[in-house]
Parts: sequence; structure tokens; C-alpha cells
Amino acid sequence: MNTNTNNIGLPNIEDLQHLANELFSALPNEFPKEISLSPDHNEHPRATKIAETLLSAANLGQVETVFPVSNHDTLLAQSGFGPSPIPNLPKNPLDFSQTPPSMGGFGGSPSVASYGNIAPIGESQYSFSSIPKPNFFEQDLNGIDTSKYGLGSGEVPFAIGTGNNVNMEDPQTGFSDLNLKNKEESSYLPFEYEGSSFESELKAALDLVNTSFGVPLEKGSVGLEQNSSYYFLDQNPFAFDSRKPAISSVVPIQSQSRSGWVGSNFDANLIKKDFPILSEKVNGKPLIWFDNAATTQKPKSVIDRVAYFYEHENSNIHRAAHELAARASDAYEAAREKVRVFLNAGSVNEIVFVRGATEGVNLVAESWGNHNLVAGDEIIVSHLEHHANIVPWKRLADKKGLKLRVIPVDDDGQILLDEYAKLLNSKTKLVAFTQVSNALGTVTPAKQMVEMAHTVGAKVLLDGAQSVSHMKVDVRYLNADWLVFSGHKLFGPTGIGVLYGKEDLLNEMEPYQSGGNMIQDVTFEEIKYHKAPNRFEAGTGNIADAIGLGASIEYISKIGIEAIGQYEHYLLEYATHLLKQIPGVRLIGTAANKASVLSFTLEGFTNDEVGKALNREGIAVRTGHHCAQPILRRMGVETTVRPSLAFYNTCQDVDVFIETLWRLKTDK
Repeated sequence: MNTNTNNIGLPNIEDLQHLANELFSALPNEFPKEISLSPDHNEHPRATKIAETLLSAANLGQVETVFPVSNHDTLLAQSGFGPSPIPNLPKNPLDFSQTPPSMGGFGGSPSVASYGNIAPIGESQYSFSSIPKPNFFEQDLNGIDTSKYGLGSGEVPFAIGTGNNVNMEDPQTGFSDLNLKNKEESSYLPFEYEGSSFESELKAALDLVNTSFGVPLEKGSVGLEQNSSYYFLDQNPFAFDSRKPAISSVVPIQSQSRSGWVGSNFDANLIKKDFPILSEKVNGKPLIWFDNAATTQKPKSVIDRVAYFYEHENSNIHRAAHELAARASDAYEAAREKVRVFLNAGSVNEIVFVRGATEGVNLVAESWGNHNLVAGDEIIVSHLEHHANIVPWKRLADKKGLKLRVIPVDDDGQILLDEYAKLLNSKTKLVAFTQVSNALGTVTPAKQMVEMAHTVGAKVLLDGAQSVSHMKVDVRYLNADWLVFSGHKLFGPTGIGVLYGKEDLLNEMEPYQSGGNMIQDVTFEEIKYHKAPNRFEAGTGNIADAIGLGASIEYISKIGIEAIGQYEHYLLEYATHLLKQIPGVRLIGTAANKASVLSFTLEGFTNDEVGKALNREGIAVRTGHHCAQPILRRMGVETTVRPSLAFYNTCQDVDVFIETLWRLKTDK
């Protein structure tokens, strides 16, 4: 398509008019067969409107690029014939010329592939929208110019300056297992094309749904909040970069059940097929797994990799000269390297395999805390913590005469940073807190909290159990001294987890357990220990599941953790909006910045009654105190119902969940 020569990148009006007339010639009789895009003509009011919008933008210099499209549906959307015509265009010109490499296919693209694989579902309506995305990365973060960074660019605040920007043509995360013979590697990329987003599609979906099954909302009463207030950042870390193309797409919406929406470039239904257990039936209904904060399901690639180990590589590691020992050792250490890259750690020596996040916390409490803290020292934890990040410190405090202090939260479940600052003093030796609350979903200002602790000389342990599956976790950027997470919450096997620690600090710590593999030399007079990580991996470790964890990281990295975070964020918005419409629902935890957790109570029903009703429909949720009693009591409850979402969940899953709750209310 030719463009005008006015340096704003708009298409030649005659070419655009020609394309439009080609489209209209294929439309039903009630549409005009030929139009002019000059605002001086009035062949069709919507055509006139779009012409006025384009020409106005041209005069203001507000648009730089208009993308060619490849089918009539998409051209319809860009021509304004859907419920959501093009809104006011952004003031800053869009720039796609220097888009960095992208994780998961979210980099900017100068063209758009066909949307031909999106089909109507039943008696569907069509919703079109083309909403330019605000650039939430305009402001500096701790003095770093983040305006050139955006989600999907491959360069995010969590990875600034660390060299961990992934080029998918030469990924750092694809560490193939050399011993995996005669196995065809599957491609797990669920993307149809690059450069698009699904924020506009979700807004269109919410604008059209009936939230009470038969009682439509008044027009204009539904919609996403466009400017969320984040209590520790001025920008939304999950937001789309406004420099990416704002692409219209045809989104099928089923007016009553609302089950047709799928992100235009993130097909969760396709991802779901990679997880065998999600084809299970529960009570005759398809399984809907909304218990992801407790444990996540495993893709076929992870299951196959663990099985392959036992079929072809099973051996102890590091201590034999035979072939199977070499295979097992290579695969085990390759998994360690995958974890290193995933966390952007500086060395594989900083990656210790443990049973899970719980053992990682206990290891630090025993190996560092027990040997370095003395009576009168203070440990700070937050009110949000899982029991696993409270109990080890309380026991240590009771044992050694330490003082345990607690960072309070507000009524939304957000850390009160001013109160945290008041707790820090010269006696503070350790701050231990979660990056994402398992009970409320609150995302804490981890980077800022770590820096505040370090100003008084305290060490920091960060609980990443709930964060690593939802967002980029860069340990060099965060600069915590230790970080722990569990493999089973990262779509990997149970019984395996990771303790990250700064290498010098790990080597100063005493061994946690004693035995084989962690020693250099043993006599009856003296024992010499290995350095990290071996000094903390006594005995025969969970070799197979460490390798399985490596496979899960490889799977996630192929999709892109940023893409996963974006999709889950908008799925959470969709579910939250619908859940709030149900009378008697009280959401527990309403922080502006949340991961995919929806704790709630339902008036007139016990939490167990709600859980059982959902189970009858095949929906798995967690009910109880979620091993986080202090924060639930702070919120005025003892237990909640806790649906928690993952990237294989869909809007259709949410619809079944919401409809079940409505029936529960109306049948009583």
C-alpha cells in the first residue's frame, strides 16, 4: 500500500478507499457497494466517521503506521463496522522500527497474519475494537529509564541490565537434553501471529456479556478500569506496551454463555491440549482446574521427560564411570542450568535443588539463621506470609531469643511501605516476605522492599513460590539474597524445588544435612565440605524430578513468561468482573496489583458448601485457610473459597464457574 508523503505513515486515501470498496462489494445488500472516504461525501455514515478520524489524526500527527489486513472480518473491524469504533488515537506516534527481540512472539510486527482460524461459536455476535494501549512504562523505575522497555519486548524492568533478554531465534532457554534419543521434539507455541494483544478483545467481551444470566447490564456499565492505581509503581507491570500495534480482530462472543472469547494471539484451548489431565471428567463433567495456587498440572512434555529418565537414564549421579551415570548427571546438571537462566542467576553454583520452597526456607533458617543470629536480633516478615515463611522464623526466634516483627497491610491486602520503613533498624538482620500472596494474590513491591532492607544491612529471603509461574523473576534485578520456589507450582513435578542464593553467601553457610555427595574428604579427624550447590545436596537427590522441572521451564520459556502473565492478568480481570456481579460475594484481597487468585466468601453459604457445589460441576477450587491464617484473620475471615487461575484456563472455564455460583444462589 502506498503511503502519503507527509511523514506520518498514513496510507494513501485512494488505496484505502479501493480496499474498502473491495470489501463492501462482498457484503450483504443492506451495505453500500461503493463509498468514498472523503469526509465531503456521505455515502455511509460510518465510512464518513472513519474518514474524519483518519484525516483528523493525520492533521495532528498522531498516527505513524496503519497495518494492511488480510481478510474481510479484520477490515470490517478497522473500518468501524463493529460495536467498538476506533477511539481517540494516542498523542504520541507509535514506533515499531526498533522493537527488541520478543519472548513468546509478542514483539512488534509491521504486518498482521490472517485471522482465518477464528470462527463463530453458535449464534455468535461479532465484536470489533481497536484500542491503542497506554504506555505504562513512561516513568523511570528507581532511576532507570524504562520508557524503552515493555512487556513482550524481551526487555522488561525485571531484566534491565542483566543481559537476560531472549532472542527466540537463538533462545537461552532451549537446553536440549543430548541424551534424549529418538524423540521428536514437539512445538508448544500456541501463537498464531506476532504483534497483537487481547486487551481490546477482553474489553469487548465484557461490554457484551450478561453477568446475571438473563439480566443485561445497562450499556456503558461494563468495562475495564483503564488506569489502575498501583500502590508502589505508577505503571501496571502487566500492561501492554503502547508502541505495539493496536490491532482489531473479530472475536466471537456467545451472548448468553460468553464462552467464545479466546485471545487473538494466545490460544489457551490449544495450550490445554498439552495437559493430559485436563481431559479428565469429574462427576461426568470436564475438569476445570482452578486450584493452581495449590499445585499446577503438568504438560505432556514434562510427564514424558520424567518417564524417559526412568526408561533410559536411571542412575545415581556424579559417582560412577558407566554410561547411565553420565546420562543422568548430564541431564541433572542441564536442568540446573535451565533454572539458572530462568531466574537470570549469575552461576549454576547459586542454584540448589531442594524438595520445595518450604525446605528452602528451613534450610536458610537453619544454615544461616541458627549460626548468625543472636538474642536481641530482629526478623521481619509480612502479614501476607504463608505458614512456611512464618513458622521457621518463629521457631528460630523462640529458640534464640530473637524478635519477630510483622509488616502490616491495608484493607485491600497491600503492604504498608511507610509502616515497613518504621520497622527497619540496626537490629534488623533478616527480612523474609512473599513476592505474591498465595491467599490474596497481592503482588508485593519486592524490588523496593529488598532495597529498603539492604539499607540497614539486613539480608532478604524472597518467597517466589507463587510468583515464578505468573511473571518474570530476575534475581539479579531483584537483588534478594535468597529466593525459593517449588517445582509443582511451576507445572513441574512434586517433591522438587529450588533455593537460589548469592554464591559467596551460600559458601559461608553451614551444611543443612550431612552425608554423601556434599563432602570433599572425610576422615575421623576432619571433614571437608564441597562448596555450593553440592554442600546442600546431601545423599541421592530427586534426580528425575529435577530433570522434569527443567522440562517444565523449557515449556514455559517457549511460550514466554511475559505472554503468560499478560493472558492471566486479563483472564483475572474477566473473572473478577463477573464474580463481583453475584449478590452476596465478598472478595477477600482487592489489591490493585494482583496475580491470578480470587479468594471470596458467599453470603448464606459455608465455604465448603460452595466448594462442593463447584465440584459437582467438575470445578476444582481450594477452600480453607490456605496455610495463611494470619492474613485471612486480618481480613476478618477464617477461611475462603479460592479459585486460582493459570494460562491453560479459559473464559469458558470462568463462565461455567460463574454460572454455577448463580445457580447456587437462585436455587436456595
